[in-house]
Amino acid sequence: MRYHGRMSYCDAIRAGFHYLLANHPEVFAIGQGLWSPWYVGNTMLGLDHEFGRDRIIDCPVSELATTGAGVGASLFGYRPIVIHPRMDFMMLASDAMVNQAAKWRHMLGGAASPAVTVRGIINRGGEQGAQHSQALHSWYAHIPGLRVVMPATPVDARDLLIQATLCNDPVLYIDDRWLYDVEDELPDIEERPLGMEQPRVLREGRDVTLVGAGHATQLCLEAAATLAVKGVRAEVVDLRVLNPFDPAPVVASVAKTGRLVAVDGGWRTCGMAGEVVAAVCEKLDPRRWRAAPRRLTLPDAPAPTSKPLEAAYYTTSGDVVSAAEEIVAAVPAE
Repeated sequence: MRYHGRMSYCDAIRAGFHYLLANHPEVFAIGQGLWSPWYVGNTMLGLDHEFGRDRIIDCPVSELATTGAGVGASLFGYRPIVIHPRMDFMMLASDAMVNQAAKWRHMLGGAASPAVTVRGIINRGGEQGAQHSQALHSWYAHIPGLRVVMPATPVDARDLLIQATLCNDPVLYIDDRWLYDVEDELPDIEERPLGMEQPRVLREGRDVTLVGAGHATQLCLEAAATLAVKGVRAEVVDLRVLNPFDPAPVVASVAKTGRLVAVDGGWRTCGMAGEVVAAVCEKLDPRRWRAAPRRLTLPDAPAPTSKPLEAAYYTTSGDVVSAAEEIVAAVPAE
């Protein structure tokens, strides 16, 4: 199995799984559709044949039972990866995640902590409607004791999966099917503690800061490329780790640009974009602002089951461009 070189986001996830299974015998995966050639988007294709179906466990449809089994196994020295092909139905496993896994270390004075990774897949679009299209990252980022990571690039799709699985805390790893075809060059794998990770600047700029996580980061990168042609130098910050959230890299970027557009694939009310704006406003001297910050999110309404309505519902890179141009025009760049 090749772990480095040019690779898609989808293949990078598979490389992360393969590395973990090949090098850490305490790792196993459990979830729905794991033996299917397509159910989880080819991200685990053939792994059951290579590593055995006692380590790649395709289970009946019970999100709570599957996740509870993973939490229990993690307390006995295993490092399970529990996989939910649609994040929407992962809500049925929230008790095991929120009331159990996230609380053990706190309640037991650090004597035990479930080293379980839960993989939730965002699967939107295609006229799937309100019950199959939700990105619920801000819900789970609200929970103390539950780490939440959201890779936007192929490198992070591989590396954050490895770091999450080797972390001694419970981690929610969220990937997005809209990113599966994105390609990039991957370096060799270096095992690093997840606690070292924080938001990262993916593109330098000085006129406006664009912030996103997951697919929203790709929208920011596309918008930044379009803005560059128009003479606007946008800096793109990828959040990567939503909980615990370290706003320092975002604050440093906005201190330089004086402008902020926070882009999020979730809803506006109580969402991650609002958290980003609030964190920067709390920490940045008001005199450093050159324009009021902006949020780009989904409207506060369930996803539609209609292709034309979906086109209006979901944020595009063009929307990001327009928002950035508006706040740059509010106070001319130096």
